[in-house]
Amino acid sequence: MKFIGIIPARFASTRFPGKPLAMLGGRTVIQRVYEQATAILEEAYVATDDERIYQTVEQFGGRAVMTRPDHKSGTDRIEEAAEKIGTQADVIINIQGDEPFIQQSQIETLMHLFDDPTTQIGTLGKRFETIEAAQNPNSPKIVTDKRGFALYFSRSIIPYIRGKEQCEWLQHFPFLKHLGLYAYRREVLREVTLLPQSPLEIAESLEQLRWLENGYRIRVGLTDVETVGIDTPEDLQRAEAFLASRK
Repeated sequence: MKFIGIIPARFASTRFPGKPLAMLGGRTVIQRVYEQATAILEEAYVATDDERIYQTVEQFGGRAVMTRPDHKSGTDRIEEAAEKIGTQADVIINIQGDEPFIQQSQIETLMHLFDDPTTQIGTLGKRFETIEAAQNPNSPKIVTDKRGFALYFSRSIIPYIRGKEQCEWLQHFPFLKHLGLYAYRREVLREVTLLPQSPLEIAESLEQLRWLENGYRIRVGLTDVETVGIDTPEDLQRAEAFLASRK
Protein backbone atom coordinates (compact mmCIF):
# COMPACT_ATOMS: atom_id res chain seq x y z
CA MET A 1 0.00 0.00 0.00
CA LYS A 2 1.35 3.40 -0.96
CA PHE A 3 1.06 6.45 1.30
CA ILE A 4 1.93 10.08 0.63
CA GLY A 5 1.75 13.10 2.89
CA ILE A 6 0.28 16.44 1.88
CA ILE A 7 0.80 19.44 4.16
CA PRO A 8 -1.66 22.32 3.64
CA ALA A 9 -0.01 25.67 4.40
CA ARG A 10 -1.62 29.10 4.04
CA PHE A 11 0.11 32.43 4.58
CA ALA A 12 -3.06 34.21 5.63
CA SER A 13 -4.14 33.50 9.20
CA THR A 14 -6.34 35.60 11.45
CA ARG A 15 -4.38 34.84 14.60
CA PHE A 16 -0.89 34.43 13.13
CA PRO A 17 -0.28 35.69 9.56
CA GLY A 18 2.75 34.09 7.92
CA LYS A 19 2.85 31.26 10.45
CA PRO A 20 4.44 28.64 8.12
CA LEU A 21 7.42 30.96 7.57
CA ALA A 22 7.94 31.79 11.24
CA MET A 23 11.36 30.75 12.51
CA LEU A 24 11.58 27.99 15.11
CA GLY A 25 15.03 27.00 16.30
CA GLY A 26 16.72 28.35 13.20
CA ARG A 27 14.34 26.76 10.67
CA THR A 28 10.91 27.70 9.42
CA VAL A 29 7.87 25.99 10.91
CA ILE A 30 6.98 24.51 7.52
CA GLN A 31 10.48 23.05 7.08
CA ARG A 32 10.25 21.35 10.46
CA VAL A 33 6.86 19.87 9.60
CA TYR A 34 8.12 18.67 6.22
CA GLU A 35 11.23 17.07 7.73
CA GLN A 36 9.17 15.25 10.36
CA ALA A 37 6.83 13.95 7.65
CA THR A 38 9.58 12.76 5.29
CA ALA A 39 11.39 10.99 8.10
CA ILE A 40 8.71 8.30 7.79
CA LEU A 41 7.05 8.92 4.40
CA GLU A 42 8.89 8.45 1.13
CA GLU A 43 6.86 11.20 -0.53
CA ALA A 44 5.39 14.41 0.83
CA TYR A 45 4.28 17.76 -0.59
CA VAL A 46 3.40 21.17 0.81
CA ALA A 47 0.13 22.45 -0.69
CA THR A 48 0.03 26.24 -0.55
CA ASP A 49 -1.64 29.26 -2.10
CA ASP A 50 1.31 31.56 -1.44
CA GLU A 51 4.39 32.01 -3.61
CA ARG A 52 6.57 32.83 -0.58
CA ILE A 53 5.81 29.50 1.05
CA TYR A 54 6.27 27.70 -2.27
CA GLN A 55 9.70 29.26 -2.79
CA THR A 56 10.76 28.54 0.78
CA VAL A 57 9.92 24.85 0.40
CA GLU A 58 11.77 24.66 -2.92
CA GLN A 59 14.81 26.35 -1.36
CA PHE A 60 15.18 23.80 1.44
CA GLY A 61 14.81 20.95 -1.08
CA GLY A 62 11.19 20.03 -0.44
CA ARG A 63 8.32 19.46 -2.83
CA ALA A 64 5.51 21.97 -3.12
CA VAL A 65 2.41 22.48 -5.23
CA MET A 66 0.45 25.69 -5.76
CA THR A 67 -3.29 25.57 -5.06
CA ARG A 68 -6.19 28.00 -5.29
CA PRO A 69 -6.57 30.66 -2.59
CA ASP A 70 -10.33 30.19 -2.07
CA HIS A 71 -10.46 26.76 -0.41
CA LYS A 72 -12.65 26.64 2.69
CA SER A 73 -10.72 23.80 4.32
CA GLY A 74 -7.39 22.02 4.31
CA THR A 75 -9.16 18.92 3.01
CA ASP A 76 -10.23 20.77 -0.13
CA ARG A 77 -6.70 22.07 -0.63
CA ILE A 78 -5.31 18.55 -0.29
CA GLU A 79 -7.72 17.19 -2.89
CA GLU A 80 -6.67 19.85 -5.42
CA ALA A 81 -3.00 19.12 -4.68
CA ALA A 82 -3.54 15.38 -5.11
CA GLU A 83 -5.14 15.99 -8.49
CA LYS A 84 -2.29 18.23 -9.61
CA ILE A 85 0.34 15.78 -8.43
CA GLY A 86 -1.48 12.95 -10.19
CA THR A 87 -0.61 10.64 -7.35
CA GLN A 88 -1.21 6.90 -7.51
CA ALA A 89 -1.10 6.62 -3.71
CA ASP A 90 -3.72 4.45 -2.02
CA VAL A 91 -3.87 6.68 1.07
CA ILE A 92 -3.22 10.40 1.48
CA ILE A 93 -2.18 11.72 4.88
CA ASN A 94 -3.18 15.25 5.83
CA ILE A 95 -0.39 16.62 8.03
CA GLN A 96 -1.14 19.98 9.59
CA GLY A 97 1.31 22.69 8.57
CA ASP A 98 1.49 24.04 12.11
CA GLU A 99 2.57 20.80 13.84
CA PRO A 100 6.40 20.95 13.78
CA PHE A 101 6.76 18.21 16.39
CA ILE A 102 4.58 15.55 14.83
CA GLN A 103 6.15 12.19 15.63
CA GLN A 104 6.93 9.23 13.39
CA SER A 105 5.02 6.99 15.78
CA GLN A 106 1.85 9.03 15.21
CA ILE A 107 2.11 8.76 11.44
CA GLU A 108 2.85 5.02 11.73
CA THR A 109 -0.23 4.53 13.94
CA LEU A 110 -2.33 6.33 11.34
CA MET A 111 -0.92 4.20 8.52
CA HIS A 112 -1.63 0.93 10.35
CA LEU A 113 -5.33 1.82 10.59
CA PHE A 114 -5.52 1.03 6.88
CA ASP A 115 -4.42 -2.56 7.41
CA ASP A 116 -8.17 -3.04 7.83
CA PRO A 117 -9.83 -2.66 4.42
CA THR A 118 -12.97 -1.23 6.05
CA THR A 119 -11.11 1.91 7.17
CA GLN A 120 -12.11 4.81 4.94
CA ILE A 121 -10.69 7.71 6.96
CA GLY A 122 -8.22 7.57 9.85
CA THR A 123 -7.39 10.01 12.62
CA LEU A 124 -5.81 10.04 16.09
CA GLY A 125 -6.98 10.43 19.66
CA LYS A 126 -5.14 10.90 22.96
CA ARG A 127 -6.48 10.52 26.46
CA PHE A 128 -7.03 13.75 28.33
CA GLU A 129 -4.86 14.09 31.40
CA THR A 130 -6.99 16.65 33.26
CA ILE A 131 -10.67 17.44 33.40
CA GLU A 132 -9.84 21.10 32.79
CA ALA A 133 -8.26 20.20 29.44
CA ALA A 134 -11.30 18.11 28.53
CA GLN A 135 -13.60 21.04 29.29
CA ASN A 136 -11.84 23.24 26.71
CA PRO A 137 -14.13 23.67 23.66
CA ASN A 138 -11.05 24.26 21.47
CA SER A 139 -10.02 20.65 22.09
CA PRO A 140 -12.59 18.45 20.34
CA LYS A 141 -13.56 15.20 22.01
CA ILE A 142 -14.16 11.80 20.38
CA VAL A 143 -16.31 8.85 21.37
CA THR A 144 -15.74 5.55 19.54
CA ASP A 145 -17.32 2.16 19.22
CA LYS A 146 -15.62 -1.03 20.39
CA ARG A 147 -13.77 -1.41 17.08
CA GLY A 148 -12.32 2.08 17.29
CA PHE A 149 -14.60 3.78 14.78
CA ALA A 150 -15.74 7.29 15.69
CA LEU A 151 -19.34 7.63 16.82
CA TYR A 152 -19.18 11.39 17.32
CA PHE A 153 -16.88 14.39 17.73
CA SER A 154 -17.85 17.33 19.91
CA ARG A 155 -16.54 20.50 21.45
CA SER A 156 -18.59 19.59 24.52
CA ILE A 157 -17.22 17.08 26.99
CA ILE A 158 -18.70 13.70 26.02
CA PRO A 159 -19.98 11.34 27.27
CA TYR A 160 -21.86 12.67 30.28
CA ILE A 161 -21.08 10.63 33.42
CA ARG A 162 -24.32 10.38 35.32
CA GLY A 163 -24.24 10.37 39.11
CA LYS A 164 -20.66 11.63 39.42
CA GLU A 165 -19.19 15.05 40.02
CA GLN A 166 -17.45 16.33 36.91
CA CYS A 167 -14.14 16.55 38.75
CA GLU A 168 -14.30 12.72 39.05
CA TRP A 169 -15.20 11.94 35.44
CA LEU A 170 -11.70 11.04 34.23
CA GLN A 171 -11.62 8.28 36.85
CA HIS A 172 -14.63 6.62 35.23
CA PHE A 173 -14.11 7.01 31.47
CA PRO A 174 -11.14 7.43 29.07
CA PHE A 175 -12.05 10.80 27.56
CA LEU A 176 -10.33 11.19 24.19
CA LYS A 177 -8.88 14.38 22.73
CA HIS A 178 -8.99 14.58 18.93
CA LEU A 179 -5.68 15.33 17.23
CA GLY A 180 -6.17 16.92 13.82
CA LEU A 181 -4.17 14.44 11.77
CA TYR A 182 -6.15 12.64 9.04
CA ALA A 183 -5.61 10.02 6.38
CA TYR A 184 -8.03 9.20 3.56
CA ARG A 185 -8.26 6.49 0.96
CA ARG A 186 -7.76 8.26 -2.35
CA GLU A 187 -11.31 7.79 -3.63
CA VAL A 188 -12.80 8.77 -0.26
CA LEU A 189 -10.88 12.05 -0.22
CA ARG A 190 -12.29 12.86 -3.64
CA GLU A 191 -15.83 12.04 -2.49
CA VAL A 192 -15.87 13.95 0.81
CA THR A 193 -14.70 17.17 -0.80
CA LEU A 194 -17.86 17.11 -2.96
CA LEU A 195 -20.19 17.00 0.05
CA PRO A 196 -22.08 20.14 1.11
CA GLN A 197 -21.79 21.35 4.68
CA SER A 198 -23.98 19.38 7.08
CA PRO A 199 -26.12 20.54 10.02
CA LEU A 200 -23.88 18.92 12.66
CA GLU A 201 -20.76 20.35 11.06
CA ILE A 202 -22.26 23.84 11.10
CA ALA A 203 -23.43 23.46 14.69
CA GLU A 204 -20.07 22.36 16.10
CA SER A 205 -17.79 23.88 13.43
CA LEU A 206 -16.09 20.49 12.98
CA GLU A 207 -15.59 19.36 9.38
CA GLN A 208 -15.31 15.66 10.27
CA LEU A 209 -18.98 15.64 11.35
CA ARG A 210 -19.91 16.19 7.69
CA TRP A 211 -18.26 12.89 6.86
CA LEU A 212 -19.94 11.00 9.71
CA GLU A 213 -23.31 12.53 8.88
CA ASN A 214 -22.95 11.25 5.31
CA GLY A 215 -22.16 7.70 6.41
CA TYR A 216 -18.36 7.61 6.12
CA ARG A 217 -16.46 5.66 8.75
CA ILE A 218 -13.57 7.27 10.62
CA ARG A 219 -11.22 4.94 12.48
CA VAL A 220 -9.41 6.38 15.48
CA GLY A 221 -5.87 5.33 16.37
CA LEU A 222 -4.54 5.99 19.87
CA THR A 223 -1.36 7.86 20.71
CA ASP A 224 0.23 8.88 23.99
CA VAL A 225 2.27 11.63 22.30
CA GLU A 226 1.10 15.19 22.86
CA THR A 227 1.39 17.54 19.90
CA VAL A 228 2.56 21.14 20.12
CA GLY A 229 0.51 23.00 17.54
CA ILE A 230 1.18 26.63 16.65
CA ASP A 231 -1.88 28.87 16.27
CA THR A 232 -0.59 32.13 17.75
CA PRO A 233 2.72 33.97 18.33
CA GLU A 234 2.44 32.88 21.97
CA ASP A 235 2.29 29.25 20.83
CA LEU A 236 5.51 29.83 18.90
CA GLN A 237 7.19 31.00 22.09
CA ARG A 238 6.02 27.84 23.86
CA ALA A 239 7.31 25.76 20.95
CA GLU A 240 10.72 27.44 21.25
CA ALA A 241 10.78 26.54 24.95
CA PHE A 242 9.71 22.95 24.15
CA LEU A 243 12.45 22.68 21.54
CA ALA A 244 15.05 23.99 23.97
CA SER A 245 13.94 21.48 26.61
CA ARG A 246 14.66 18.58 24.23
CA LYS A 247 18.30 19.52 23.69
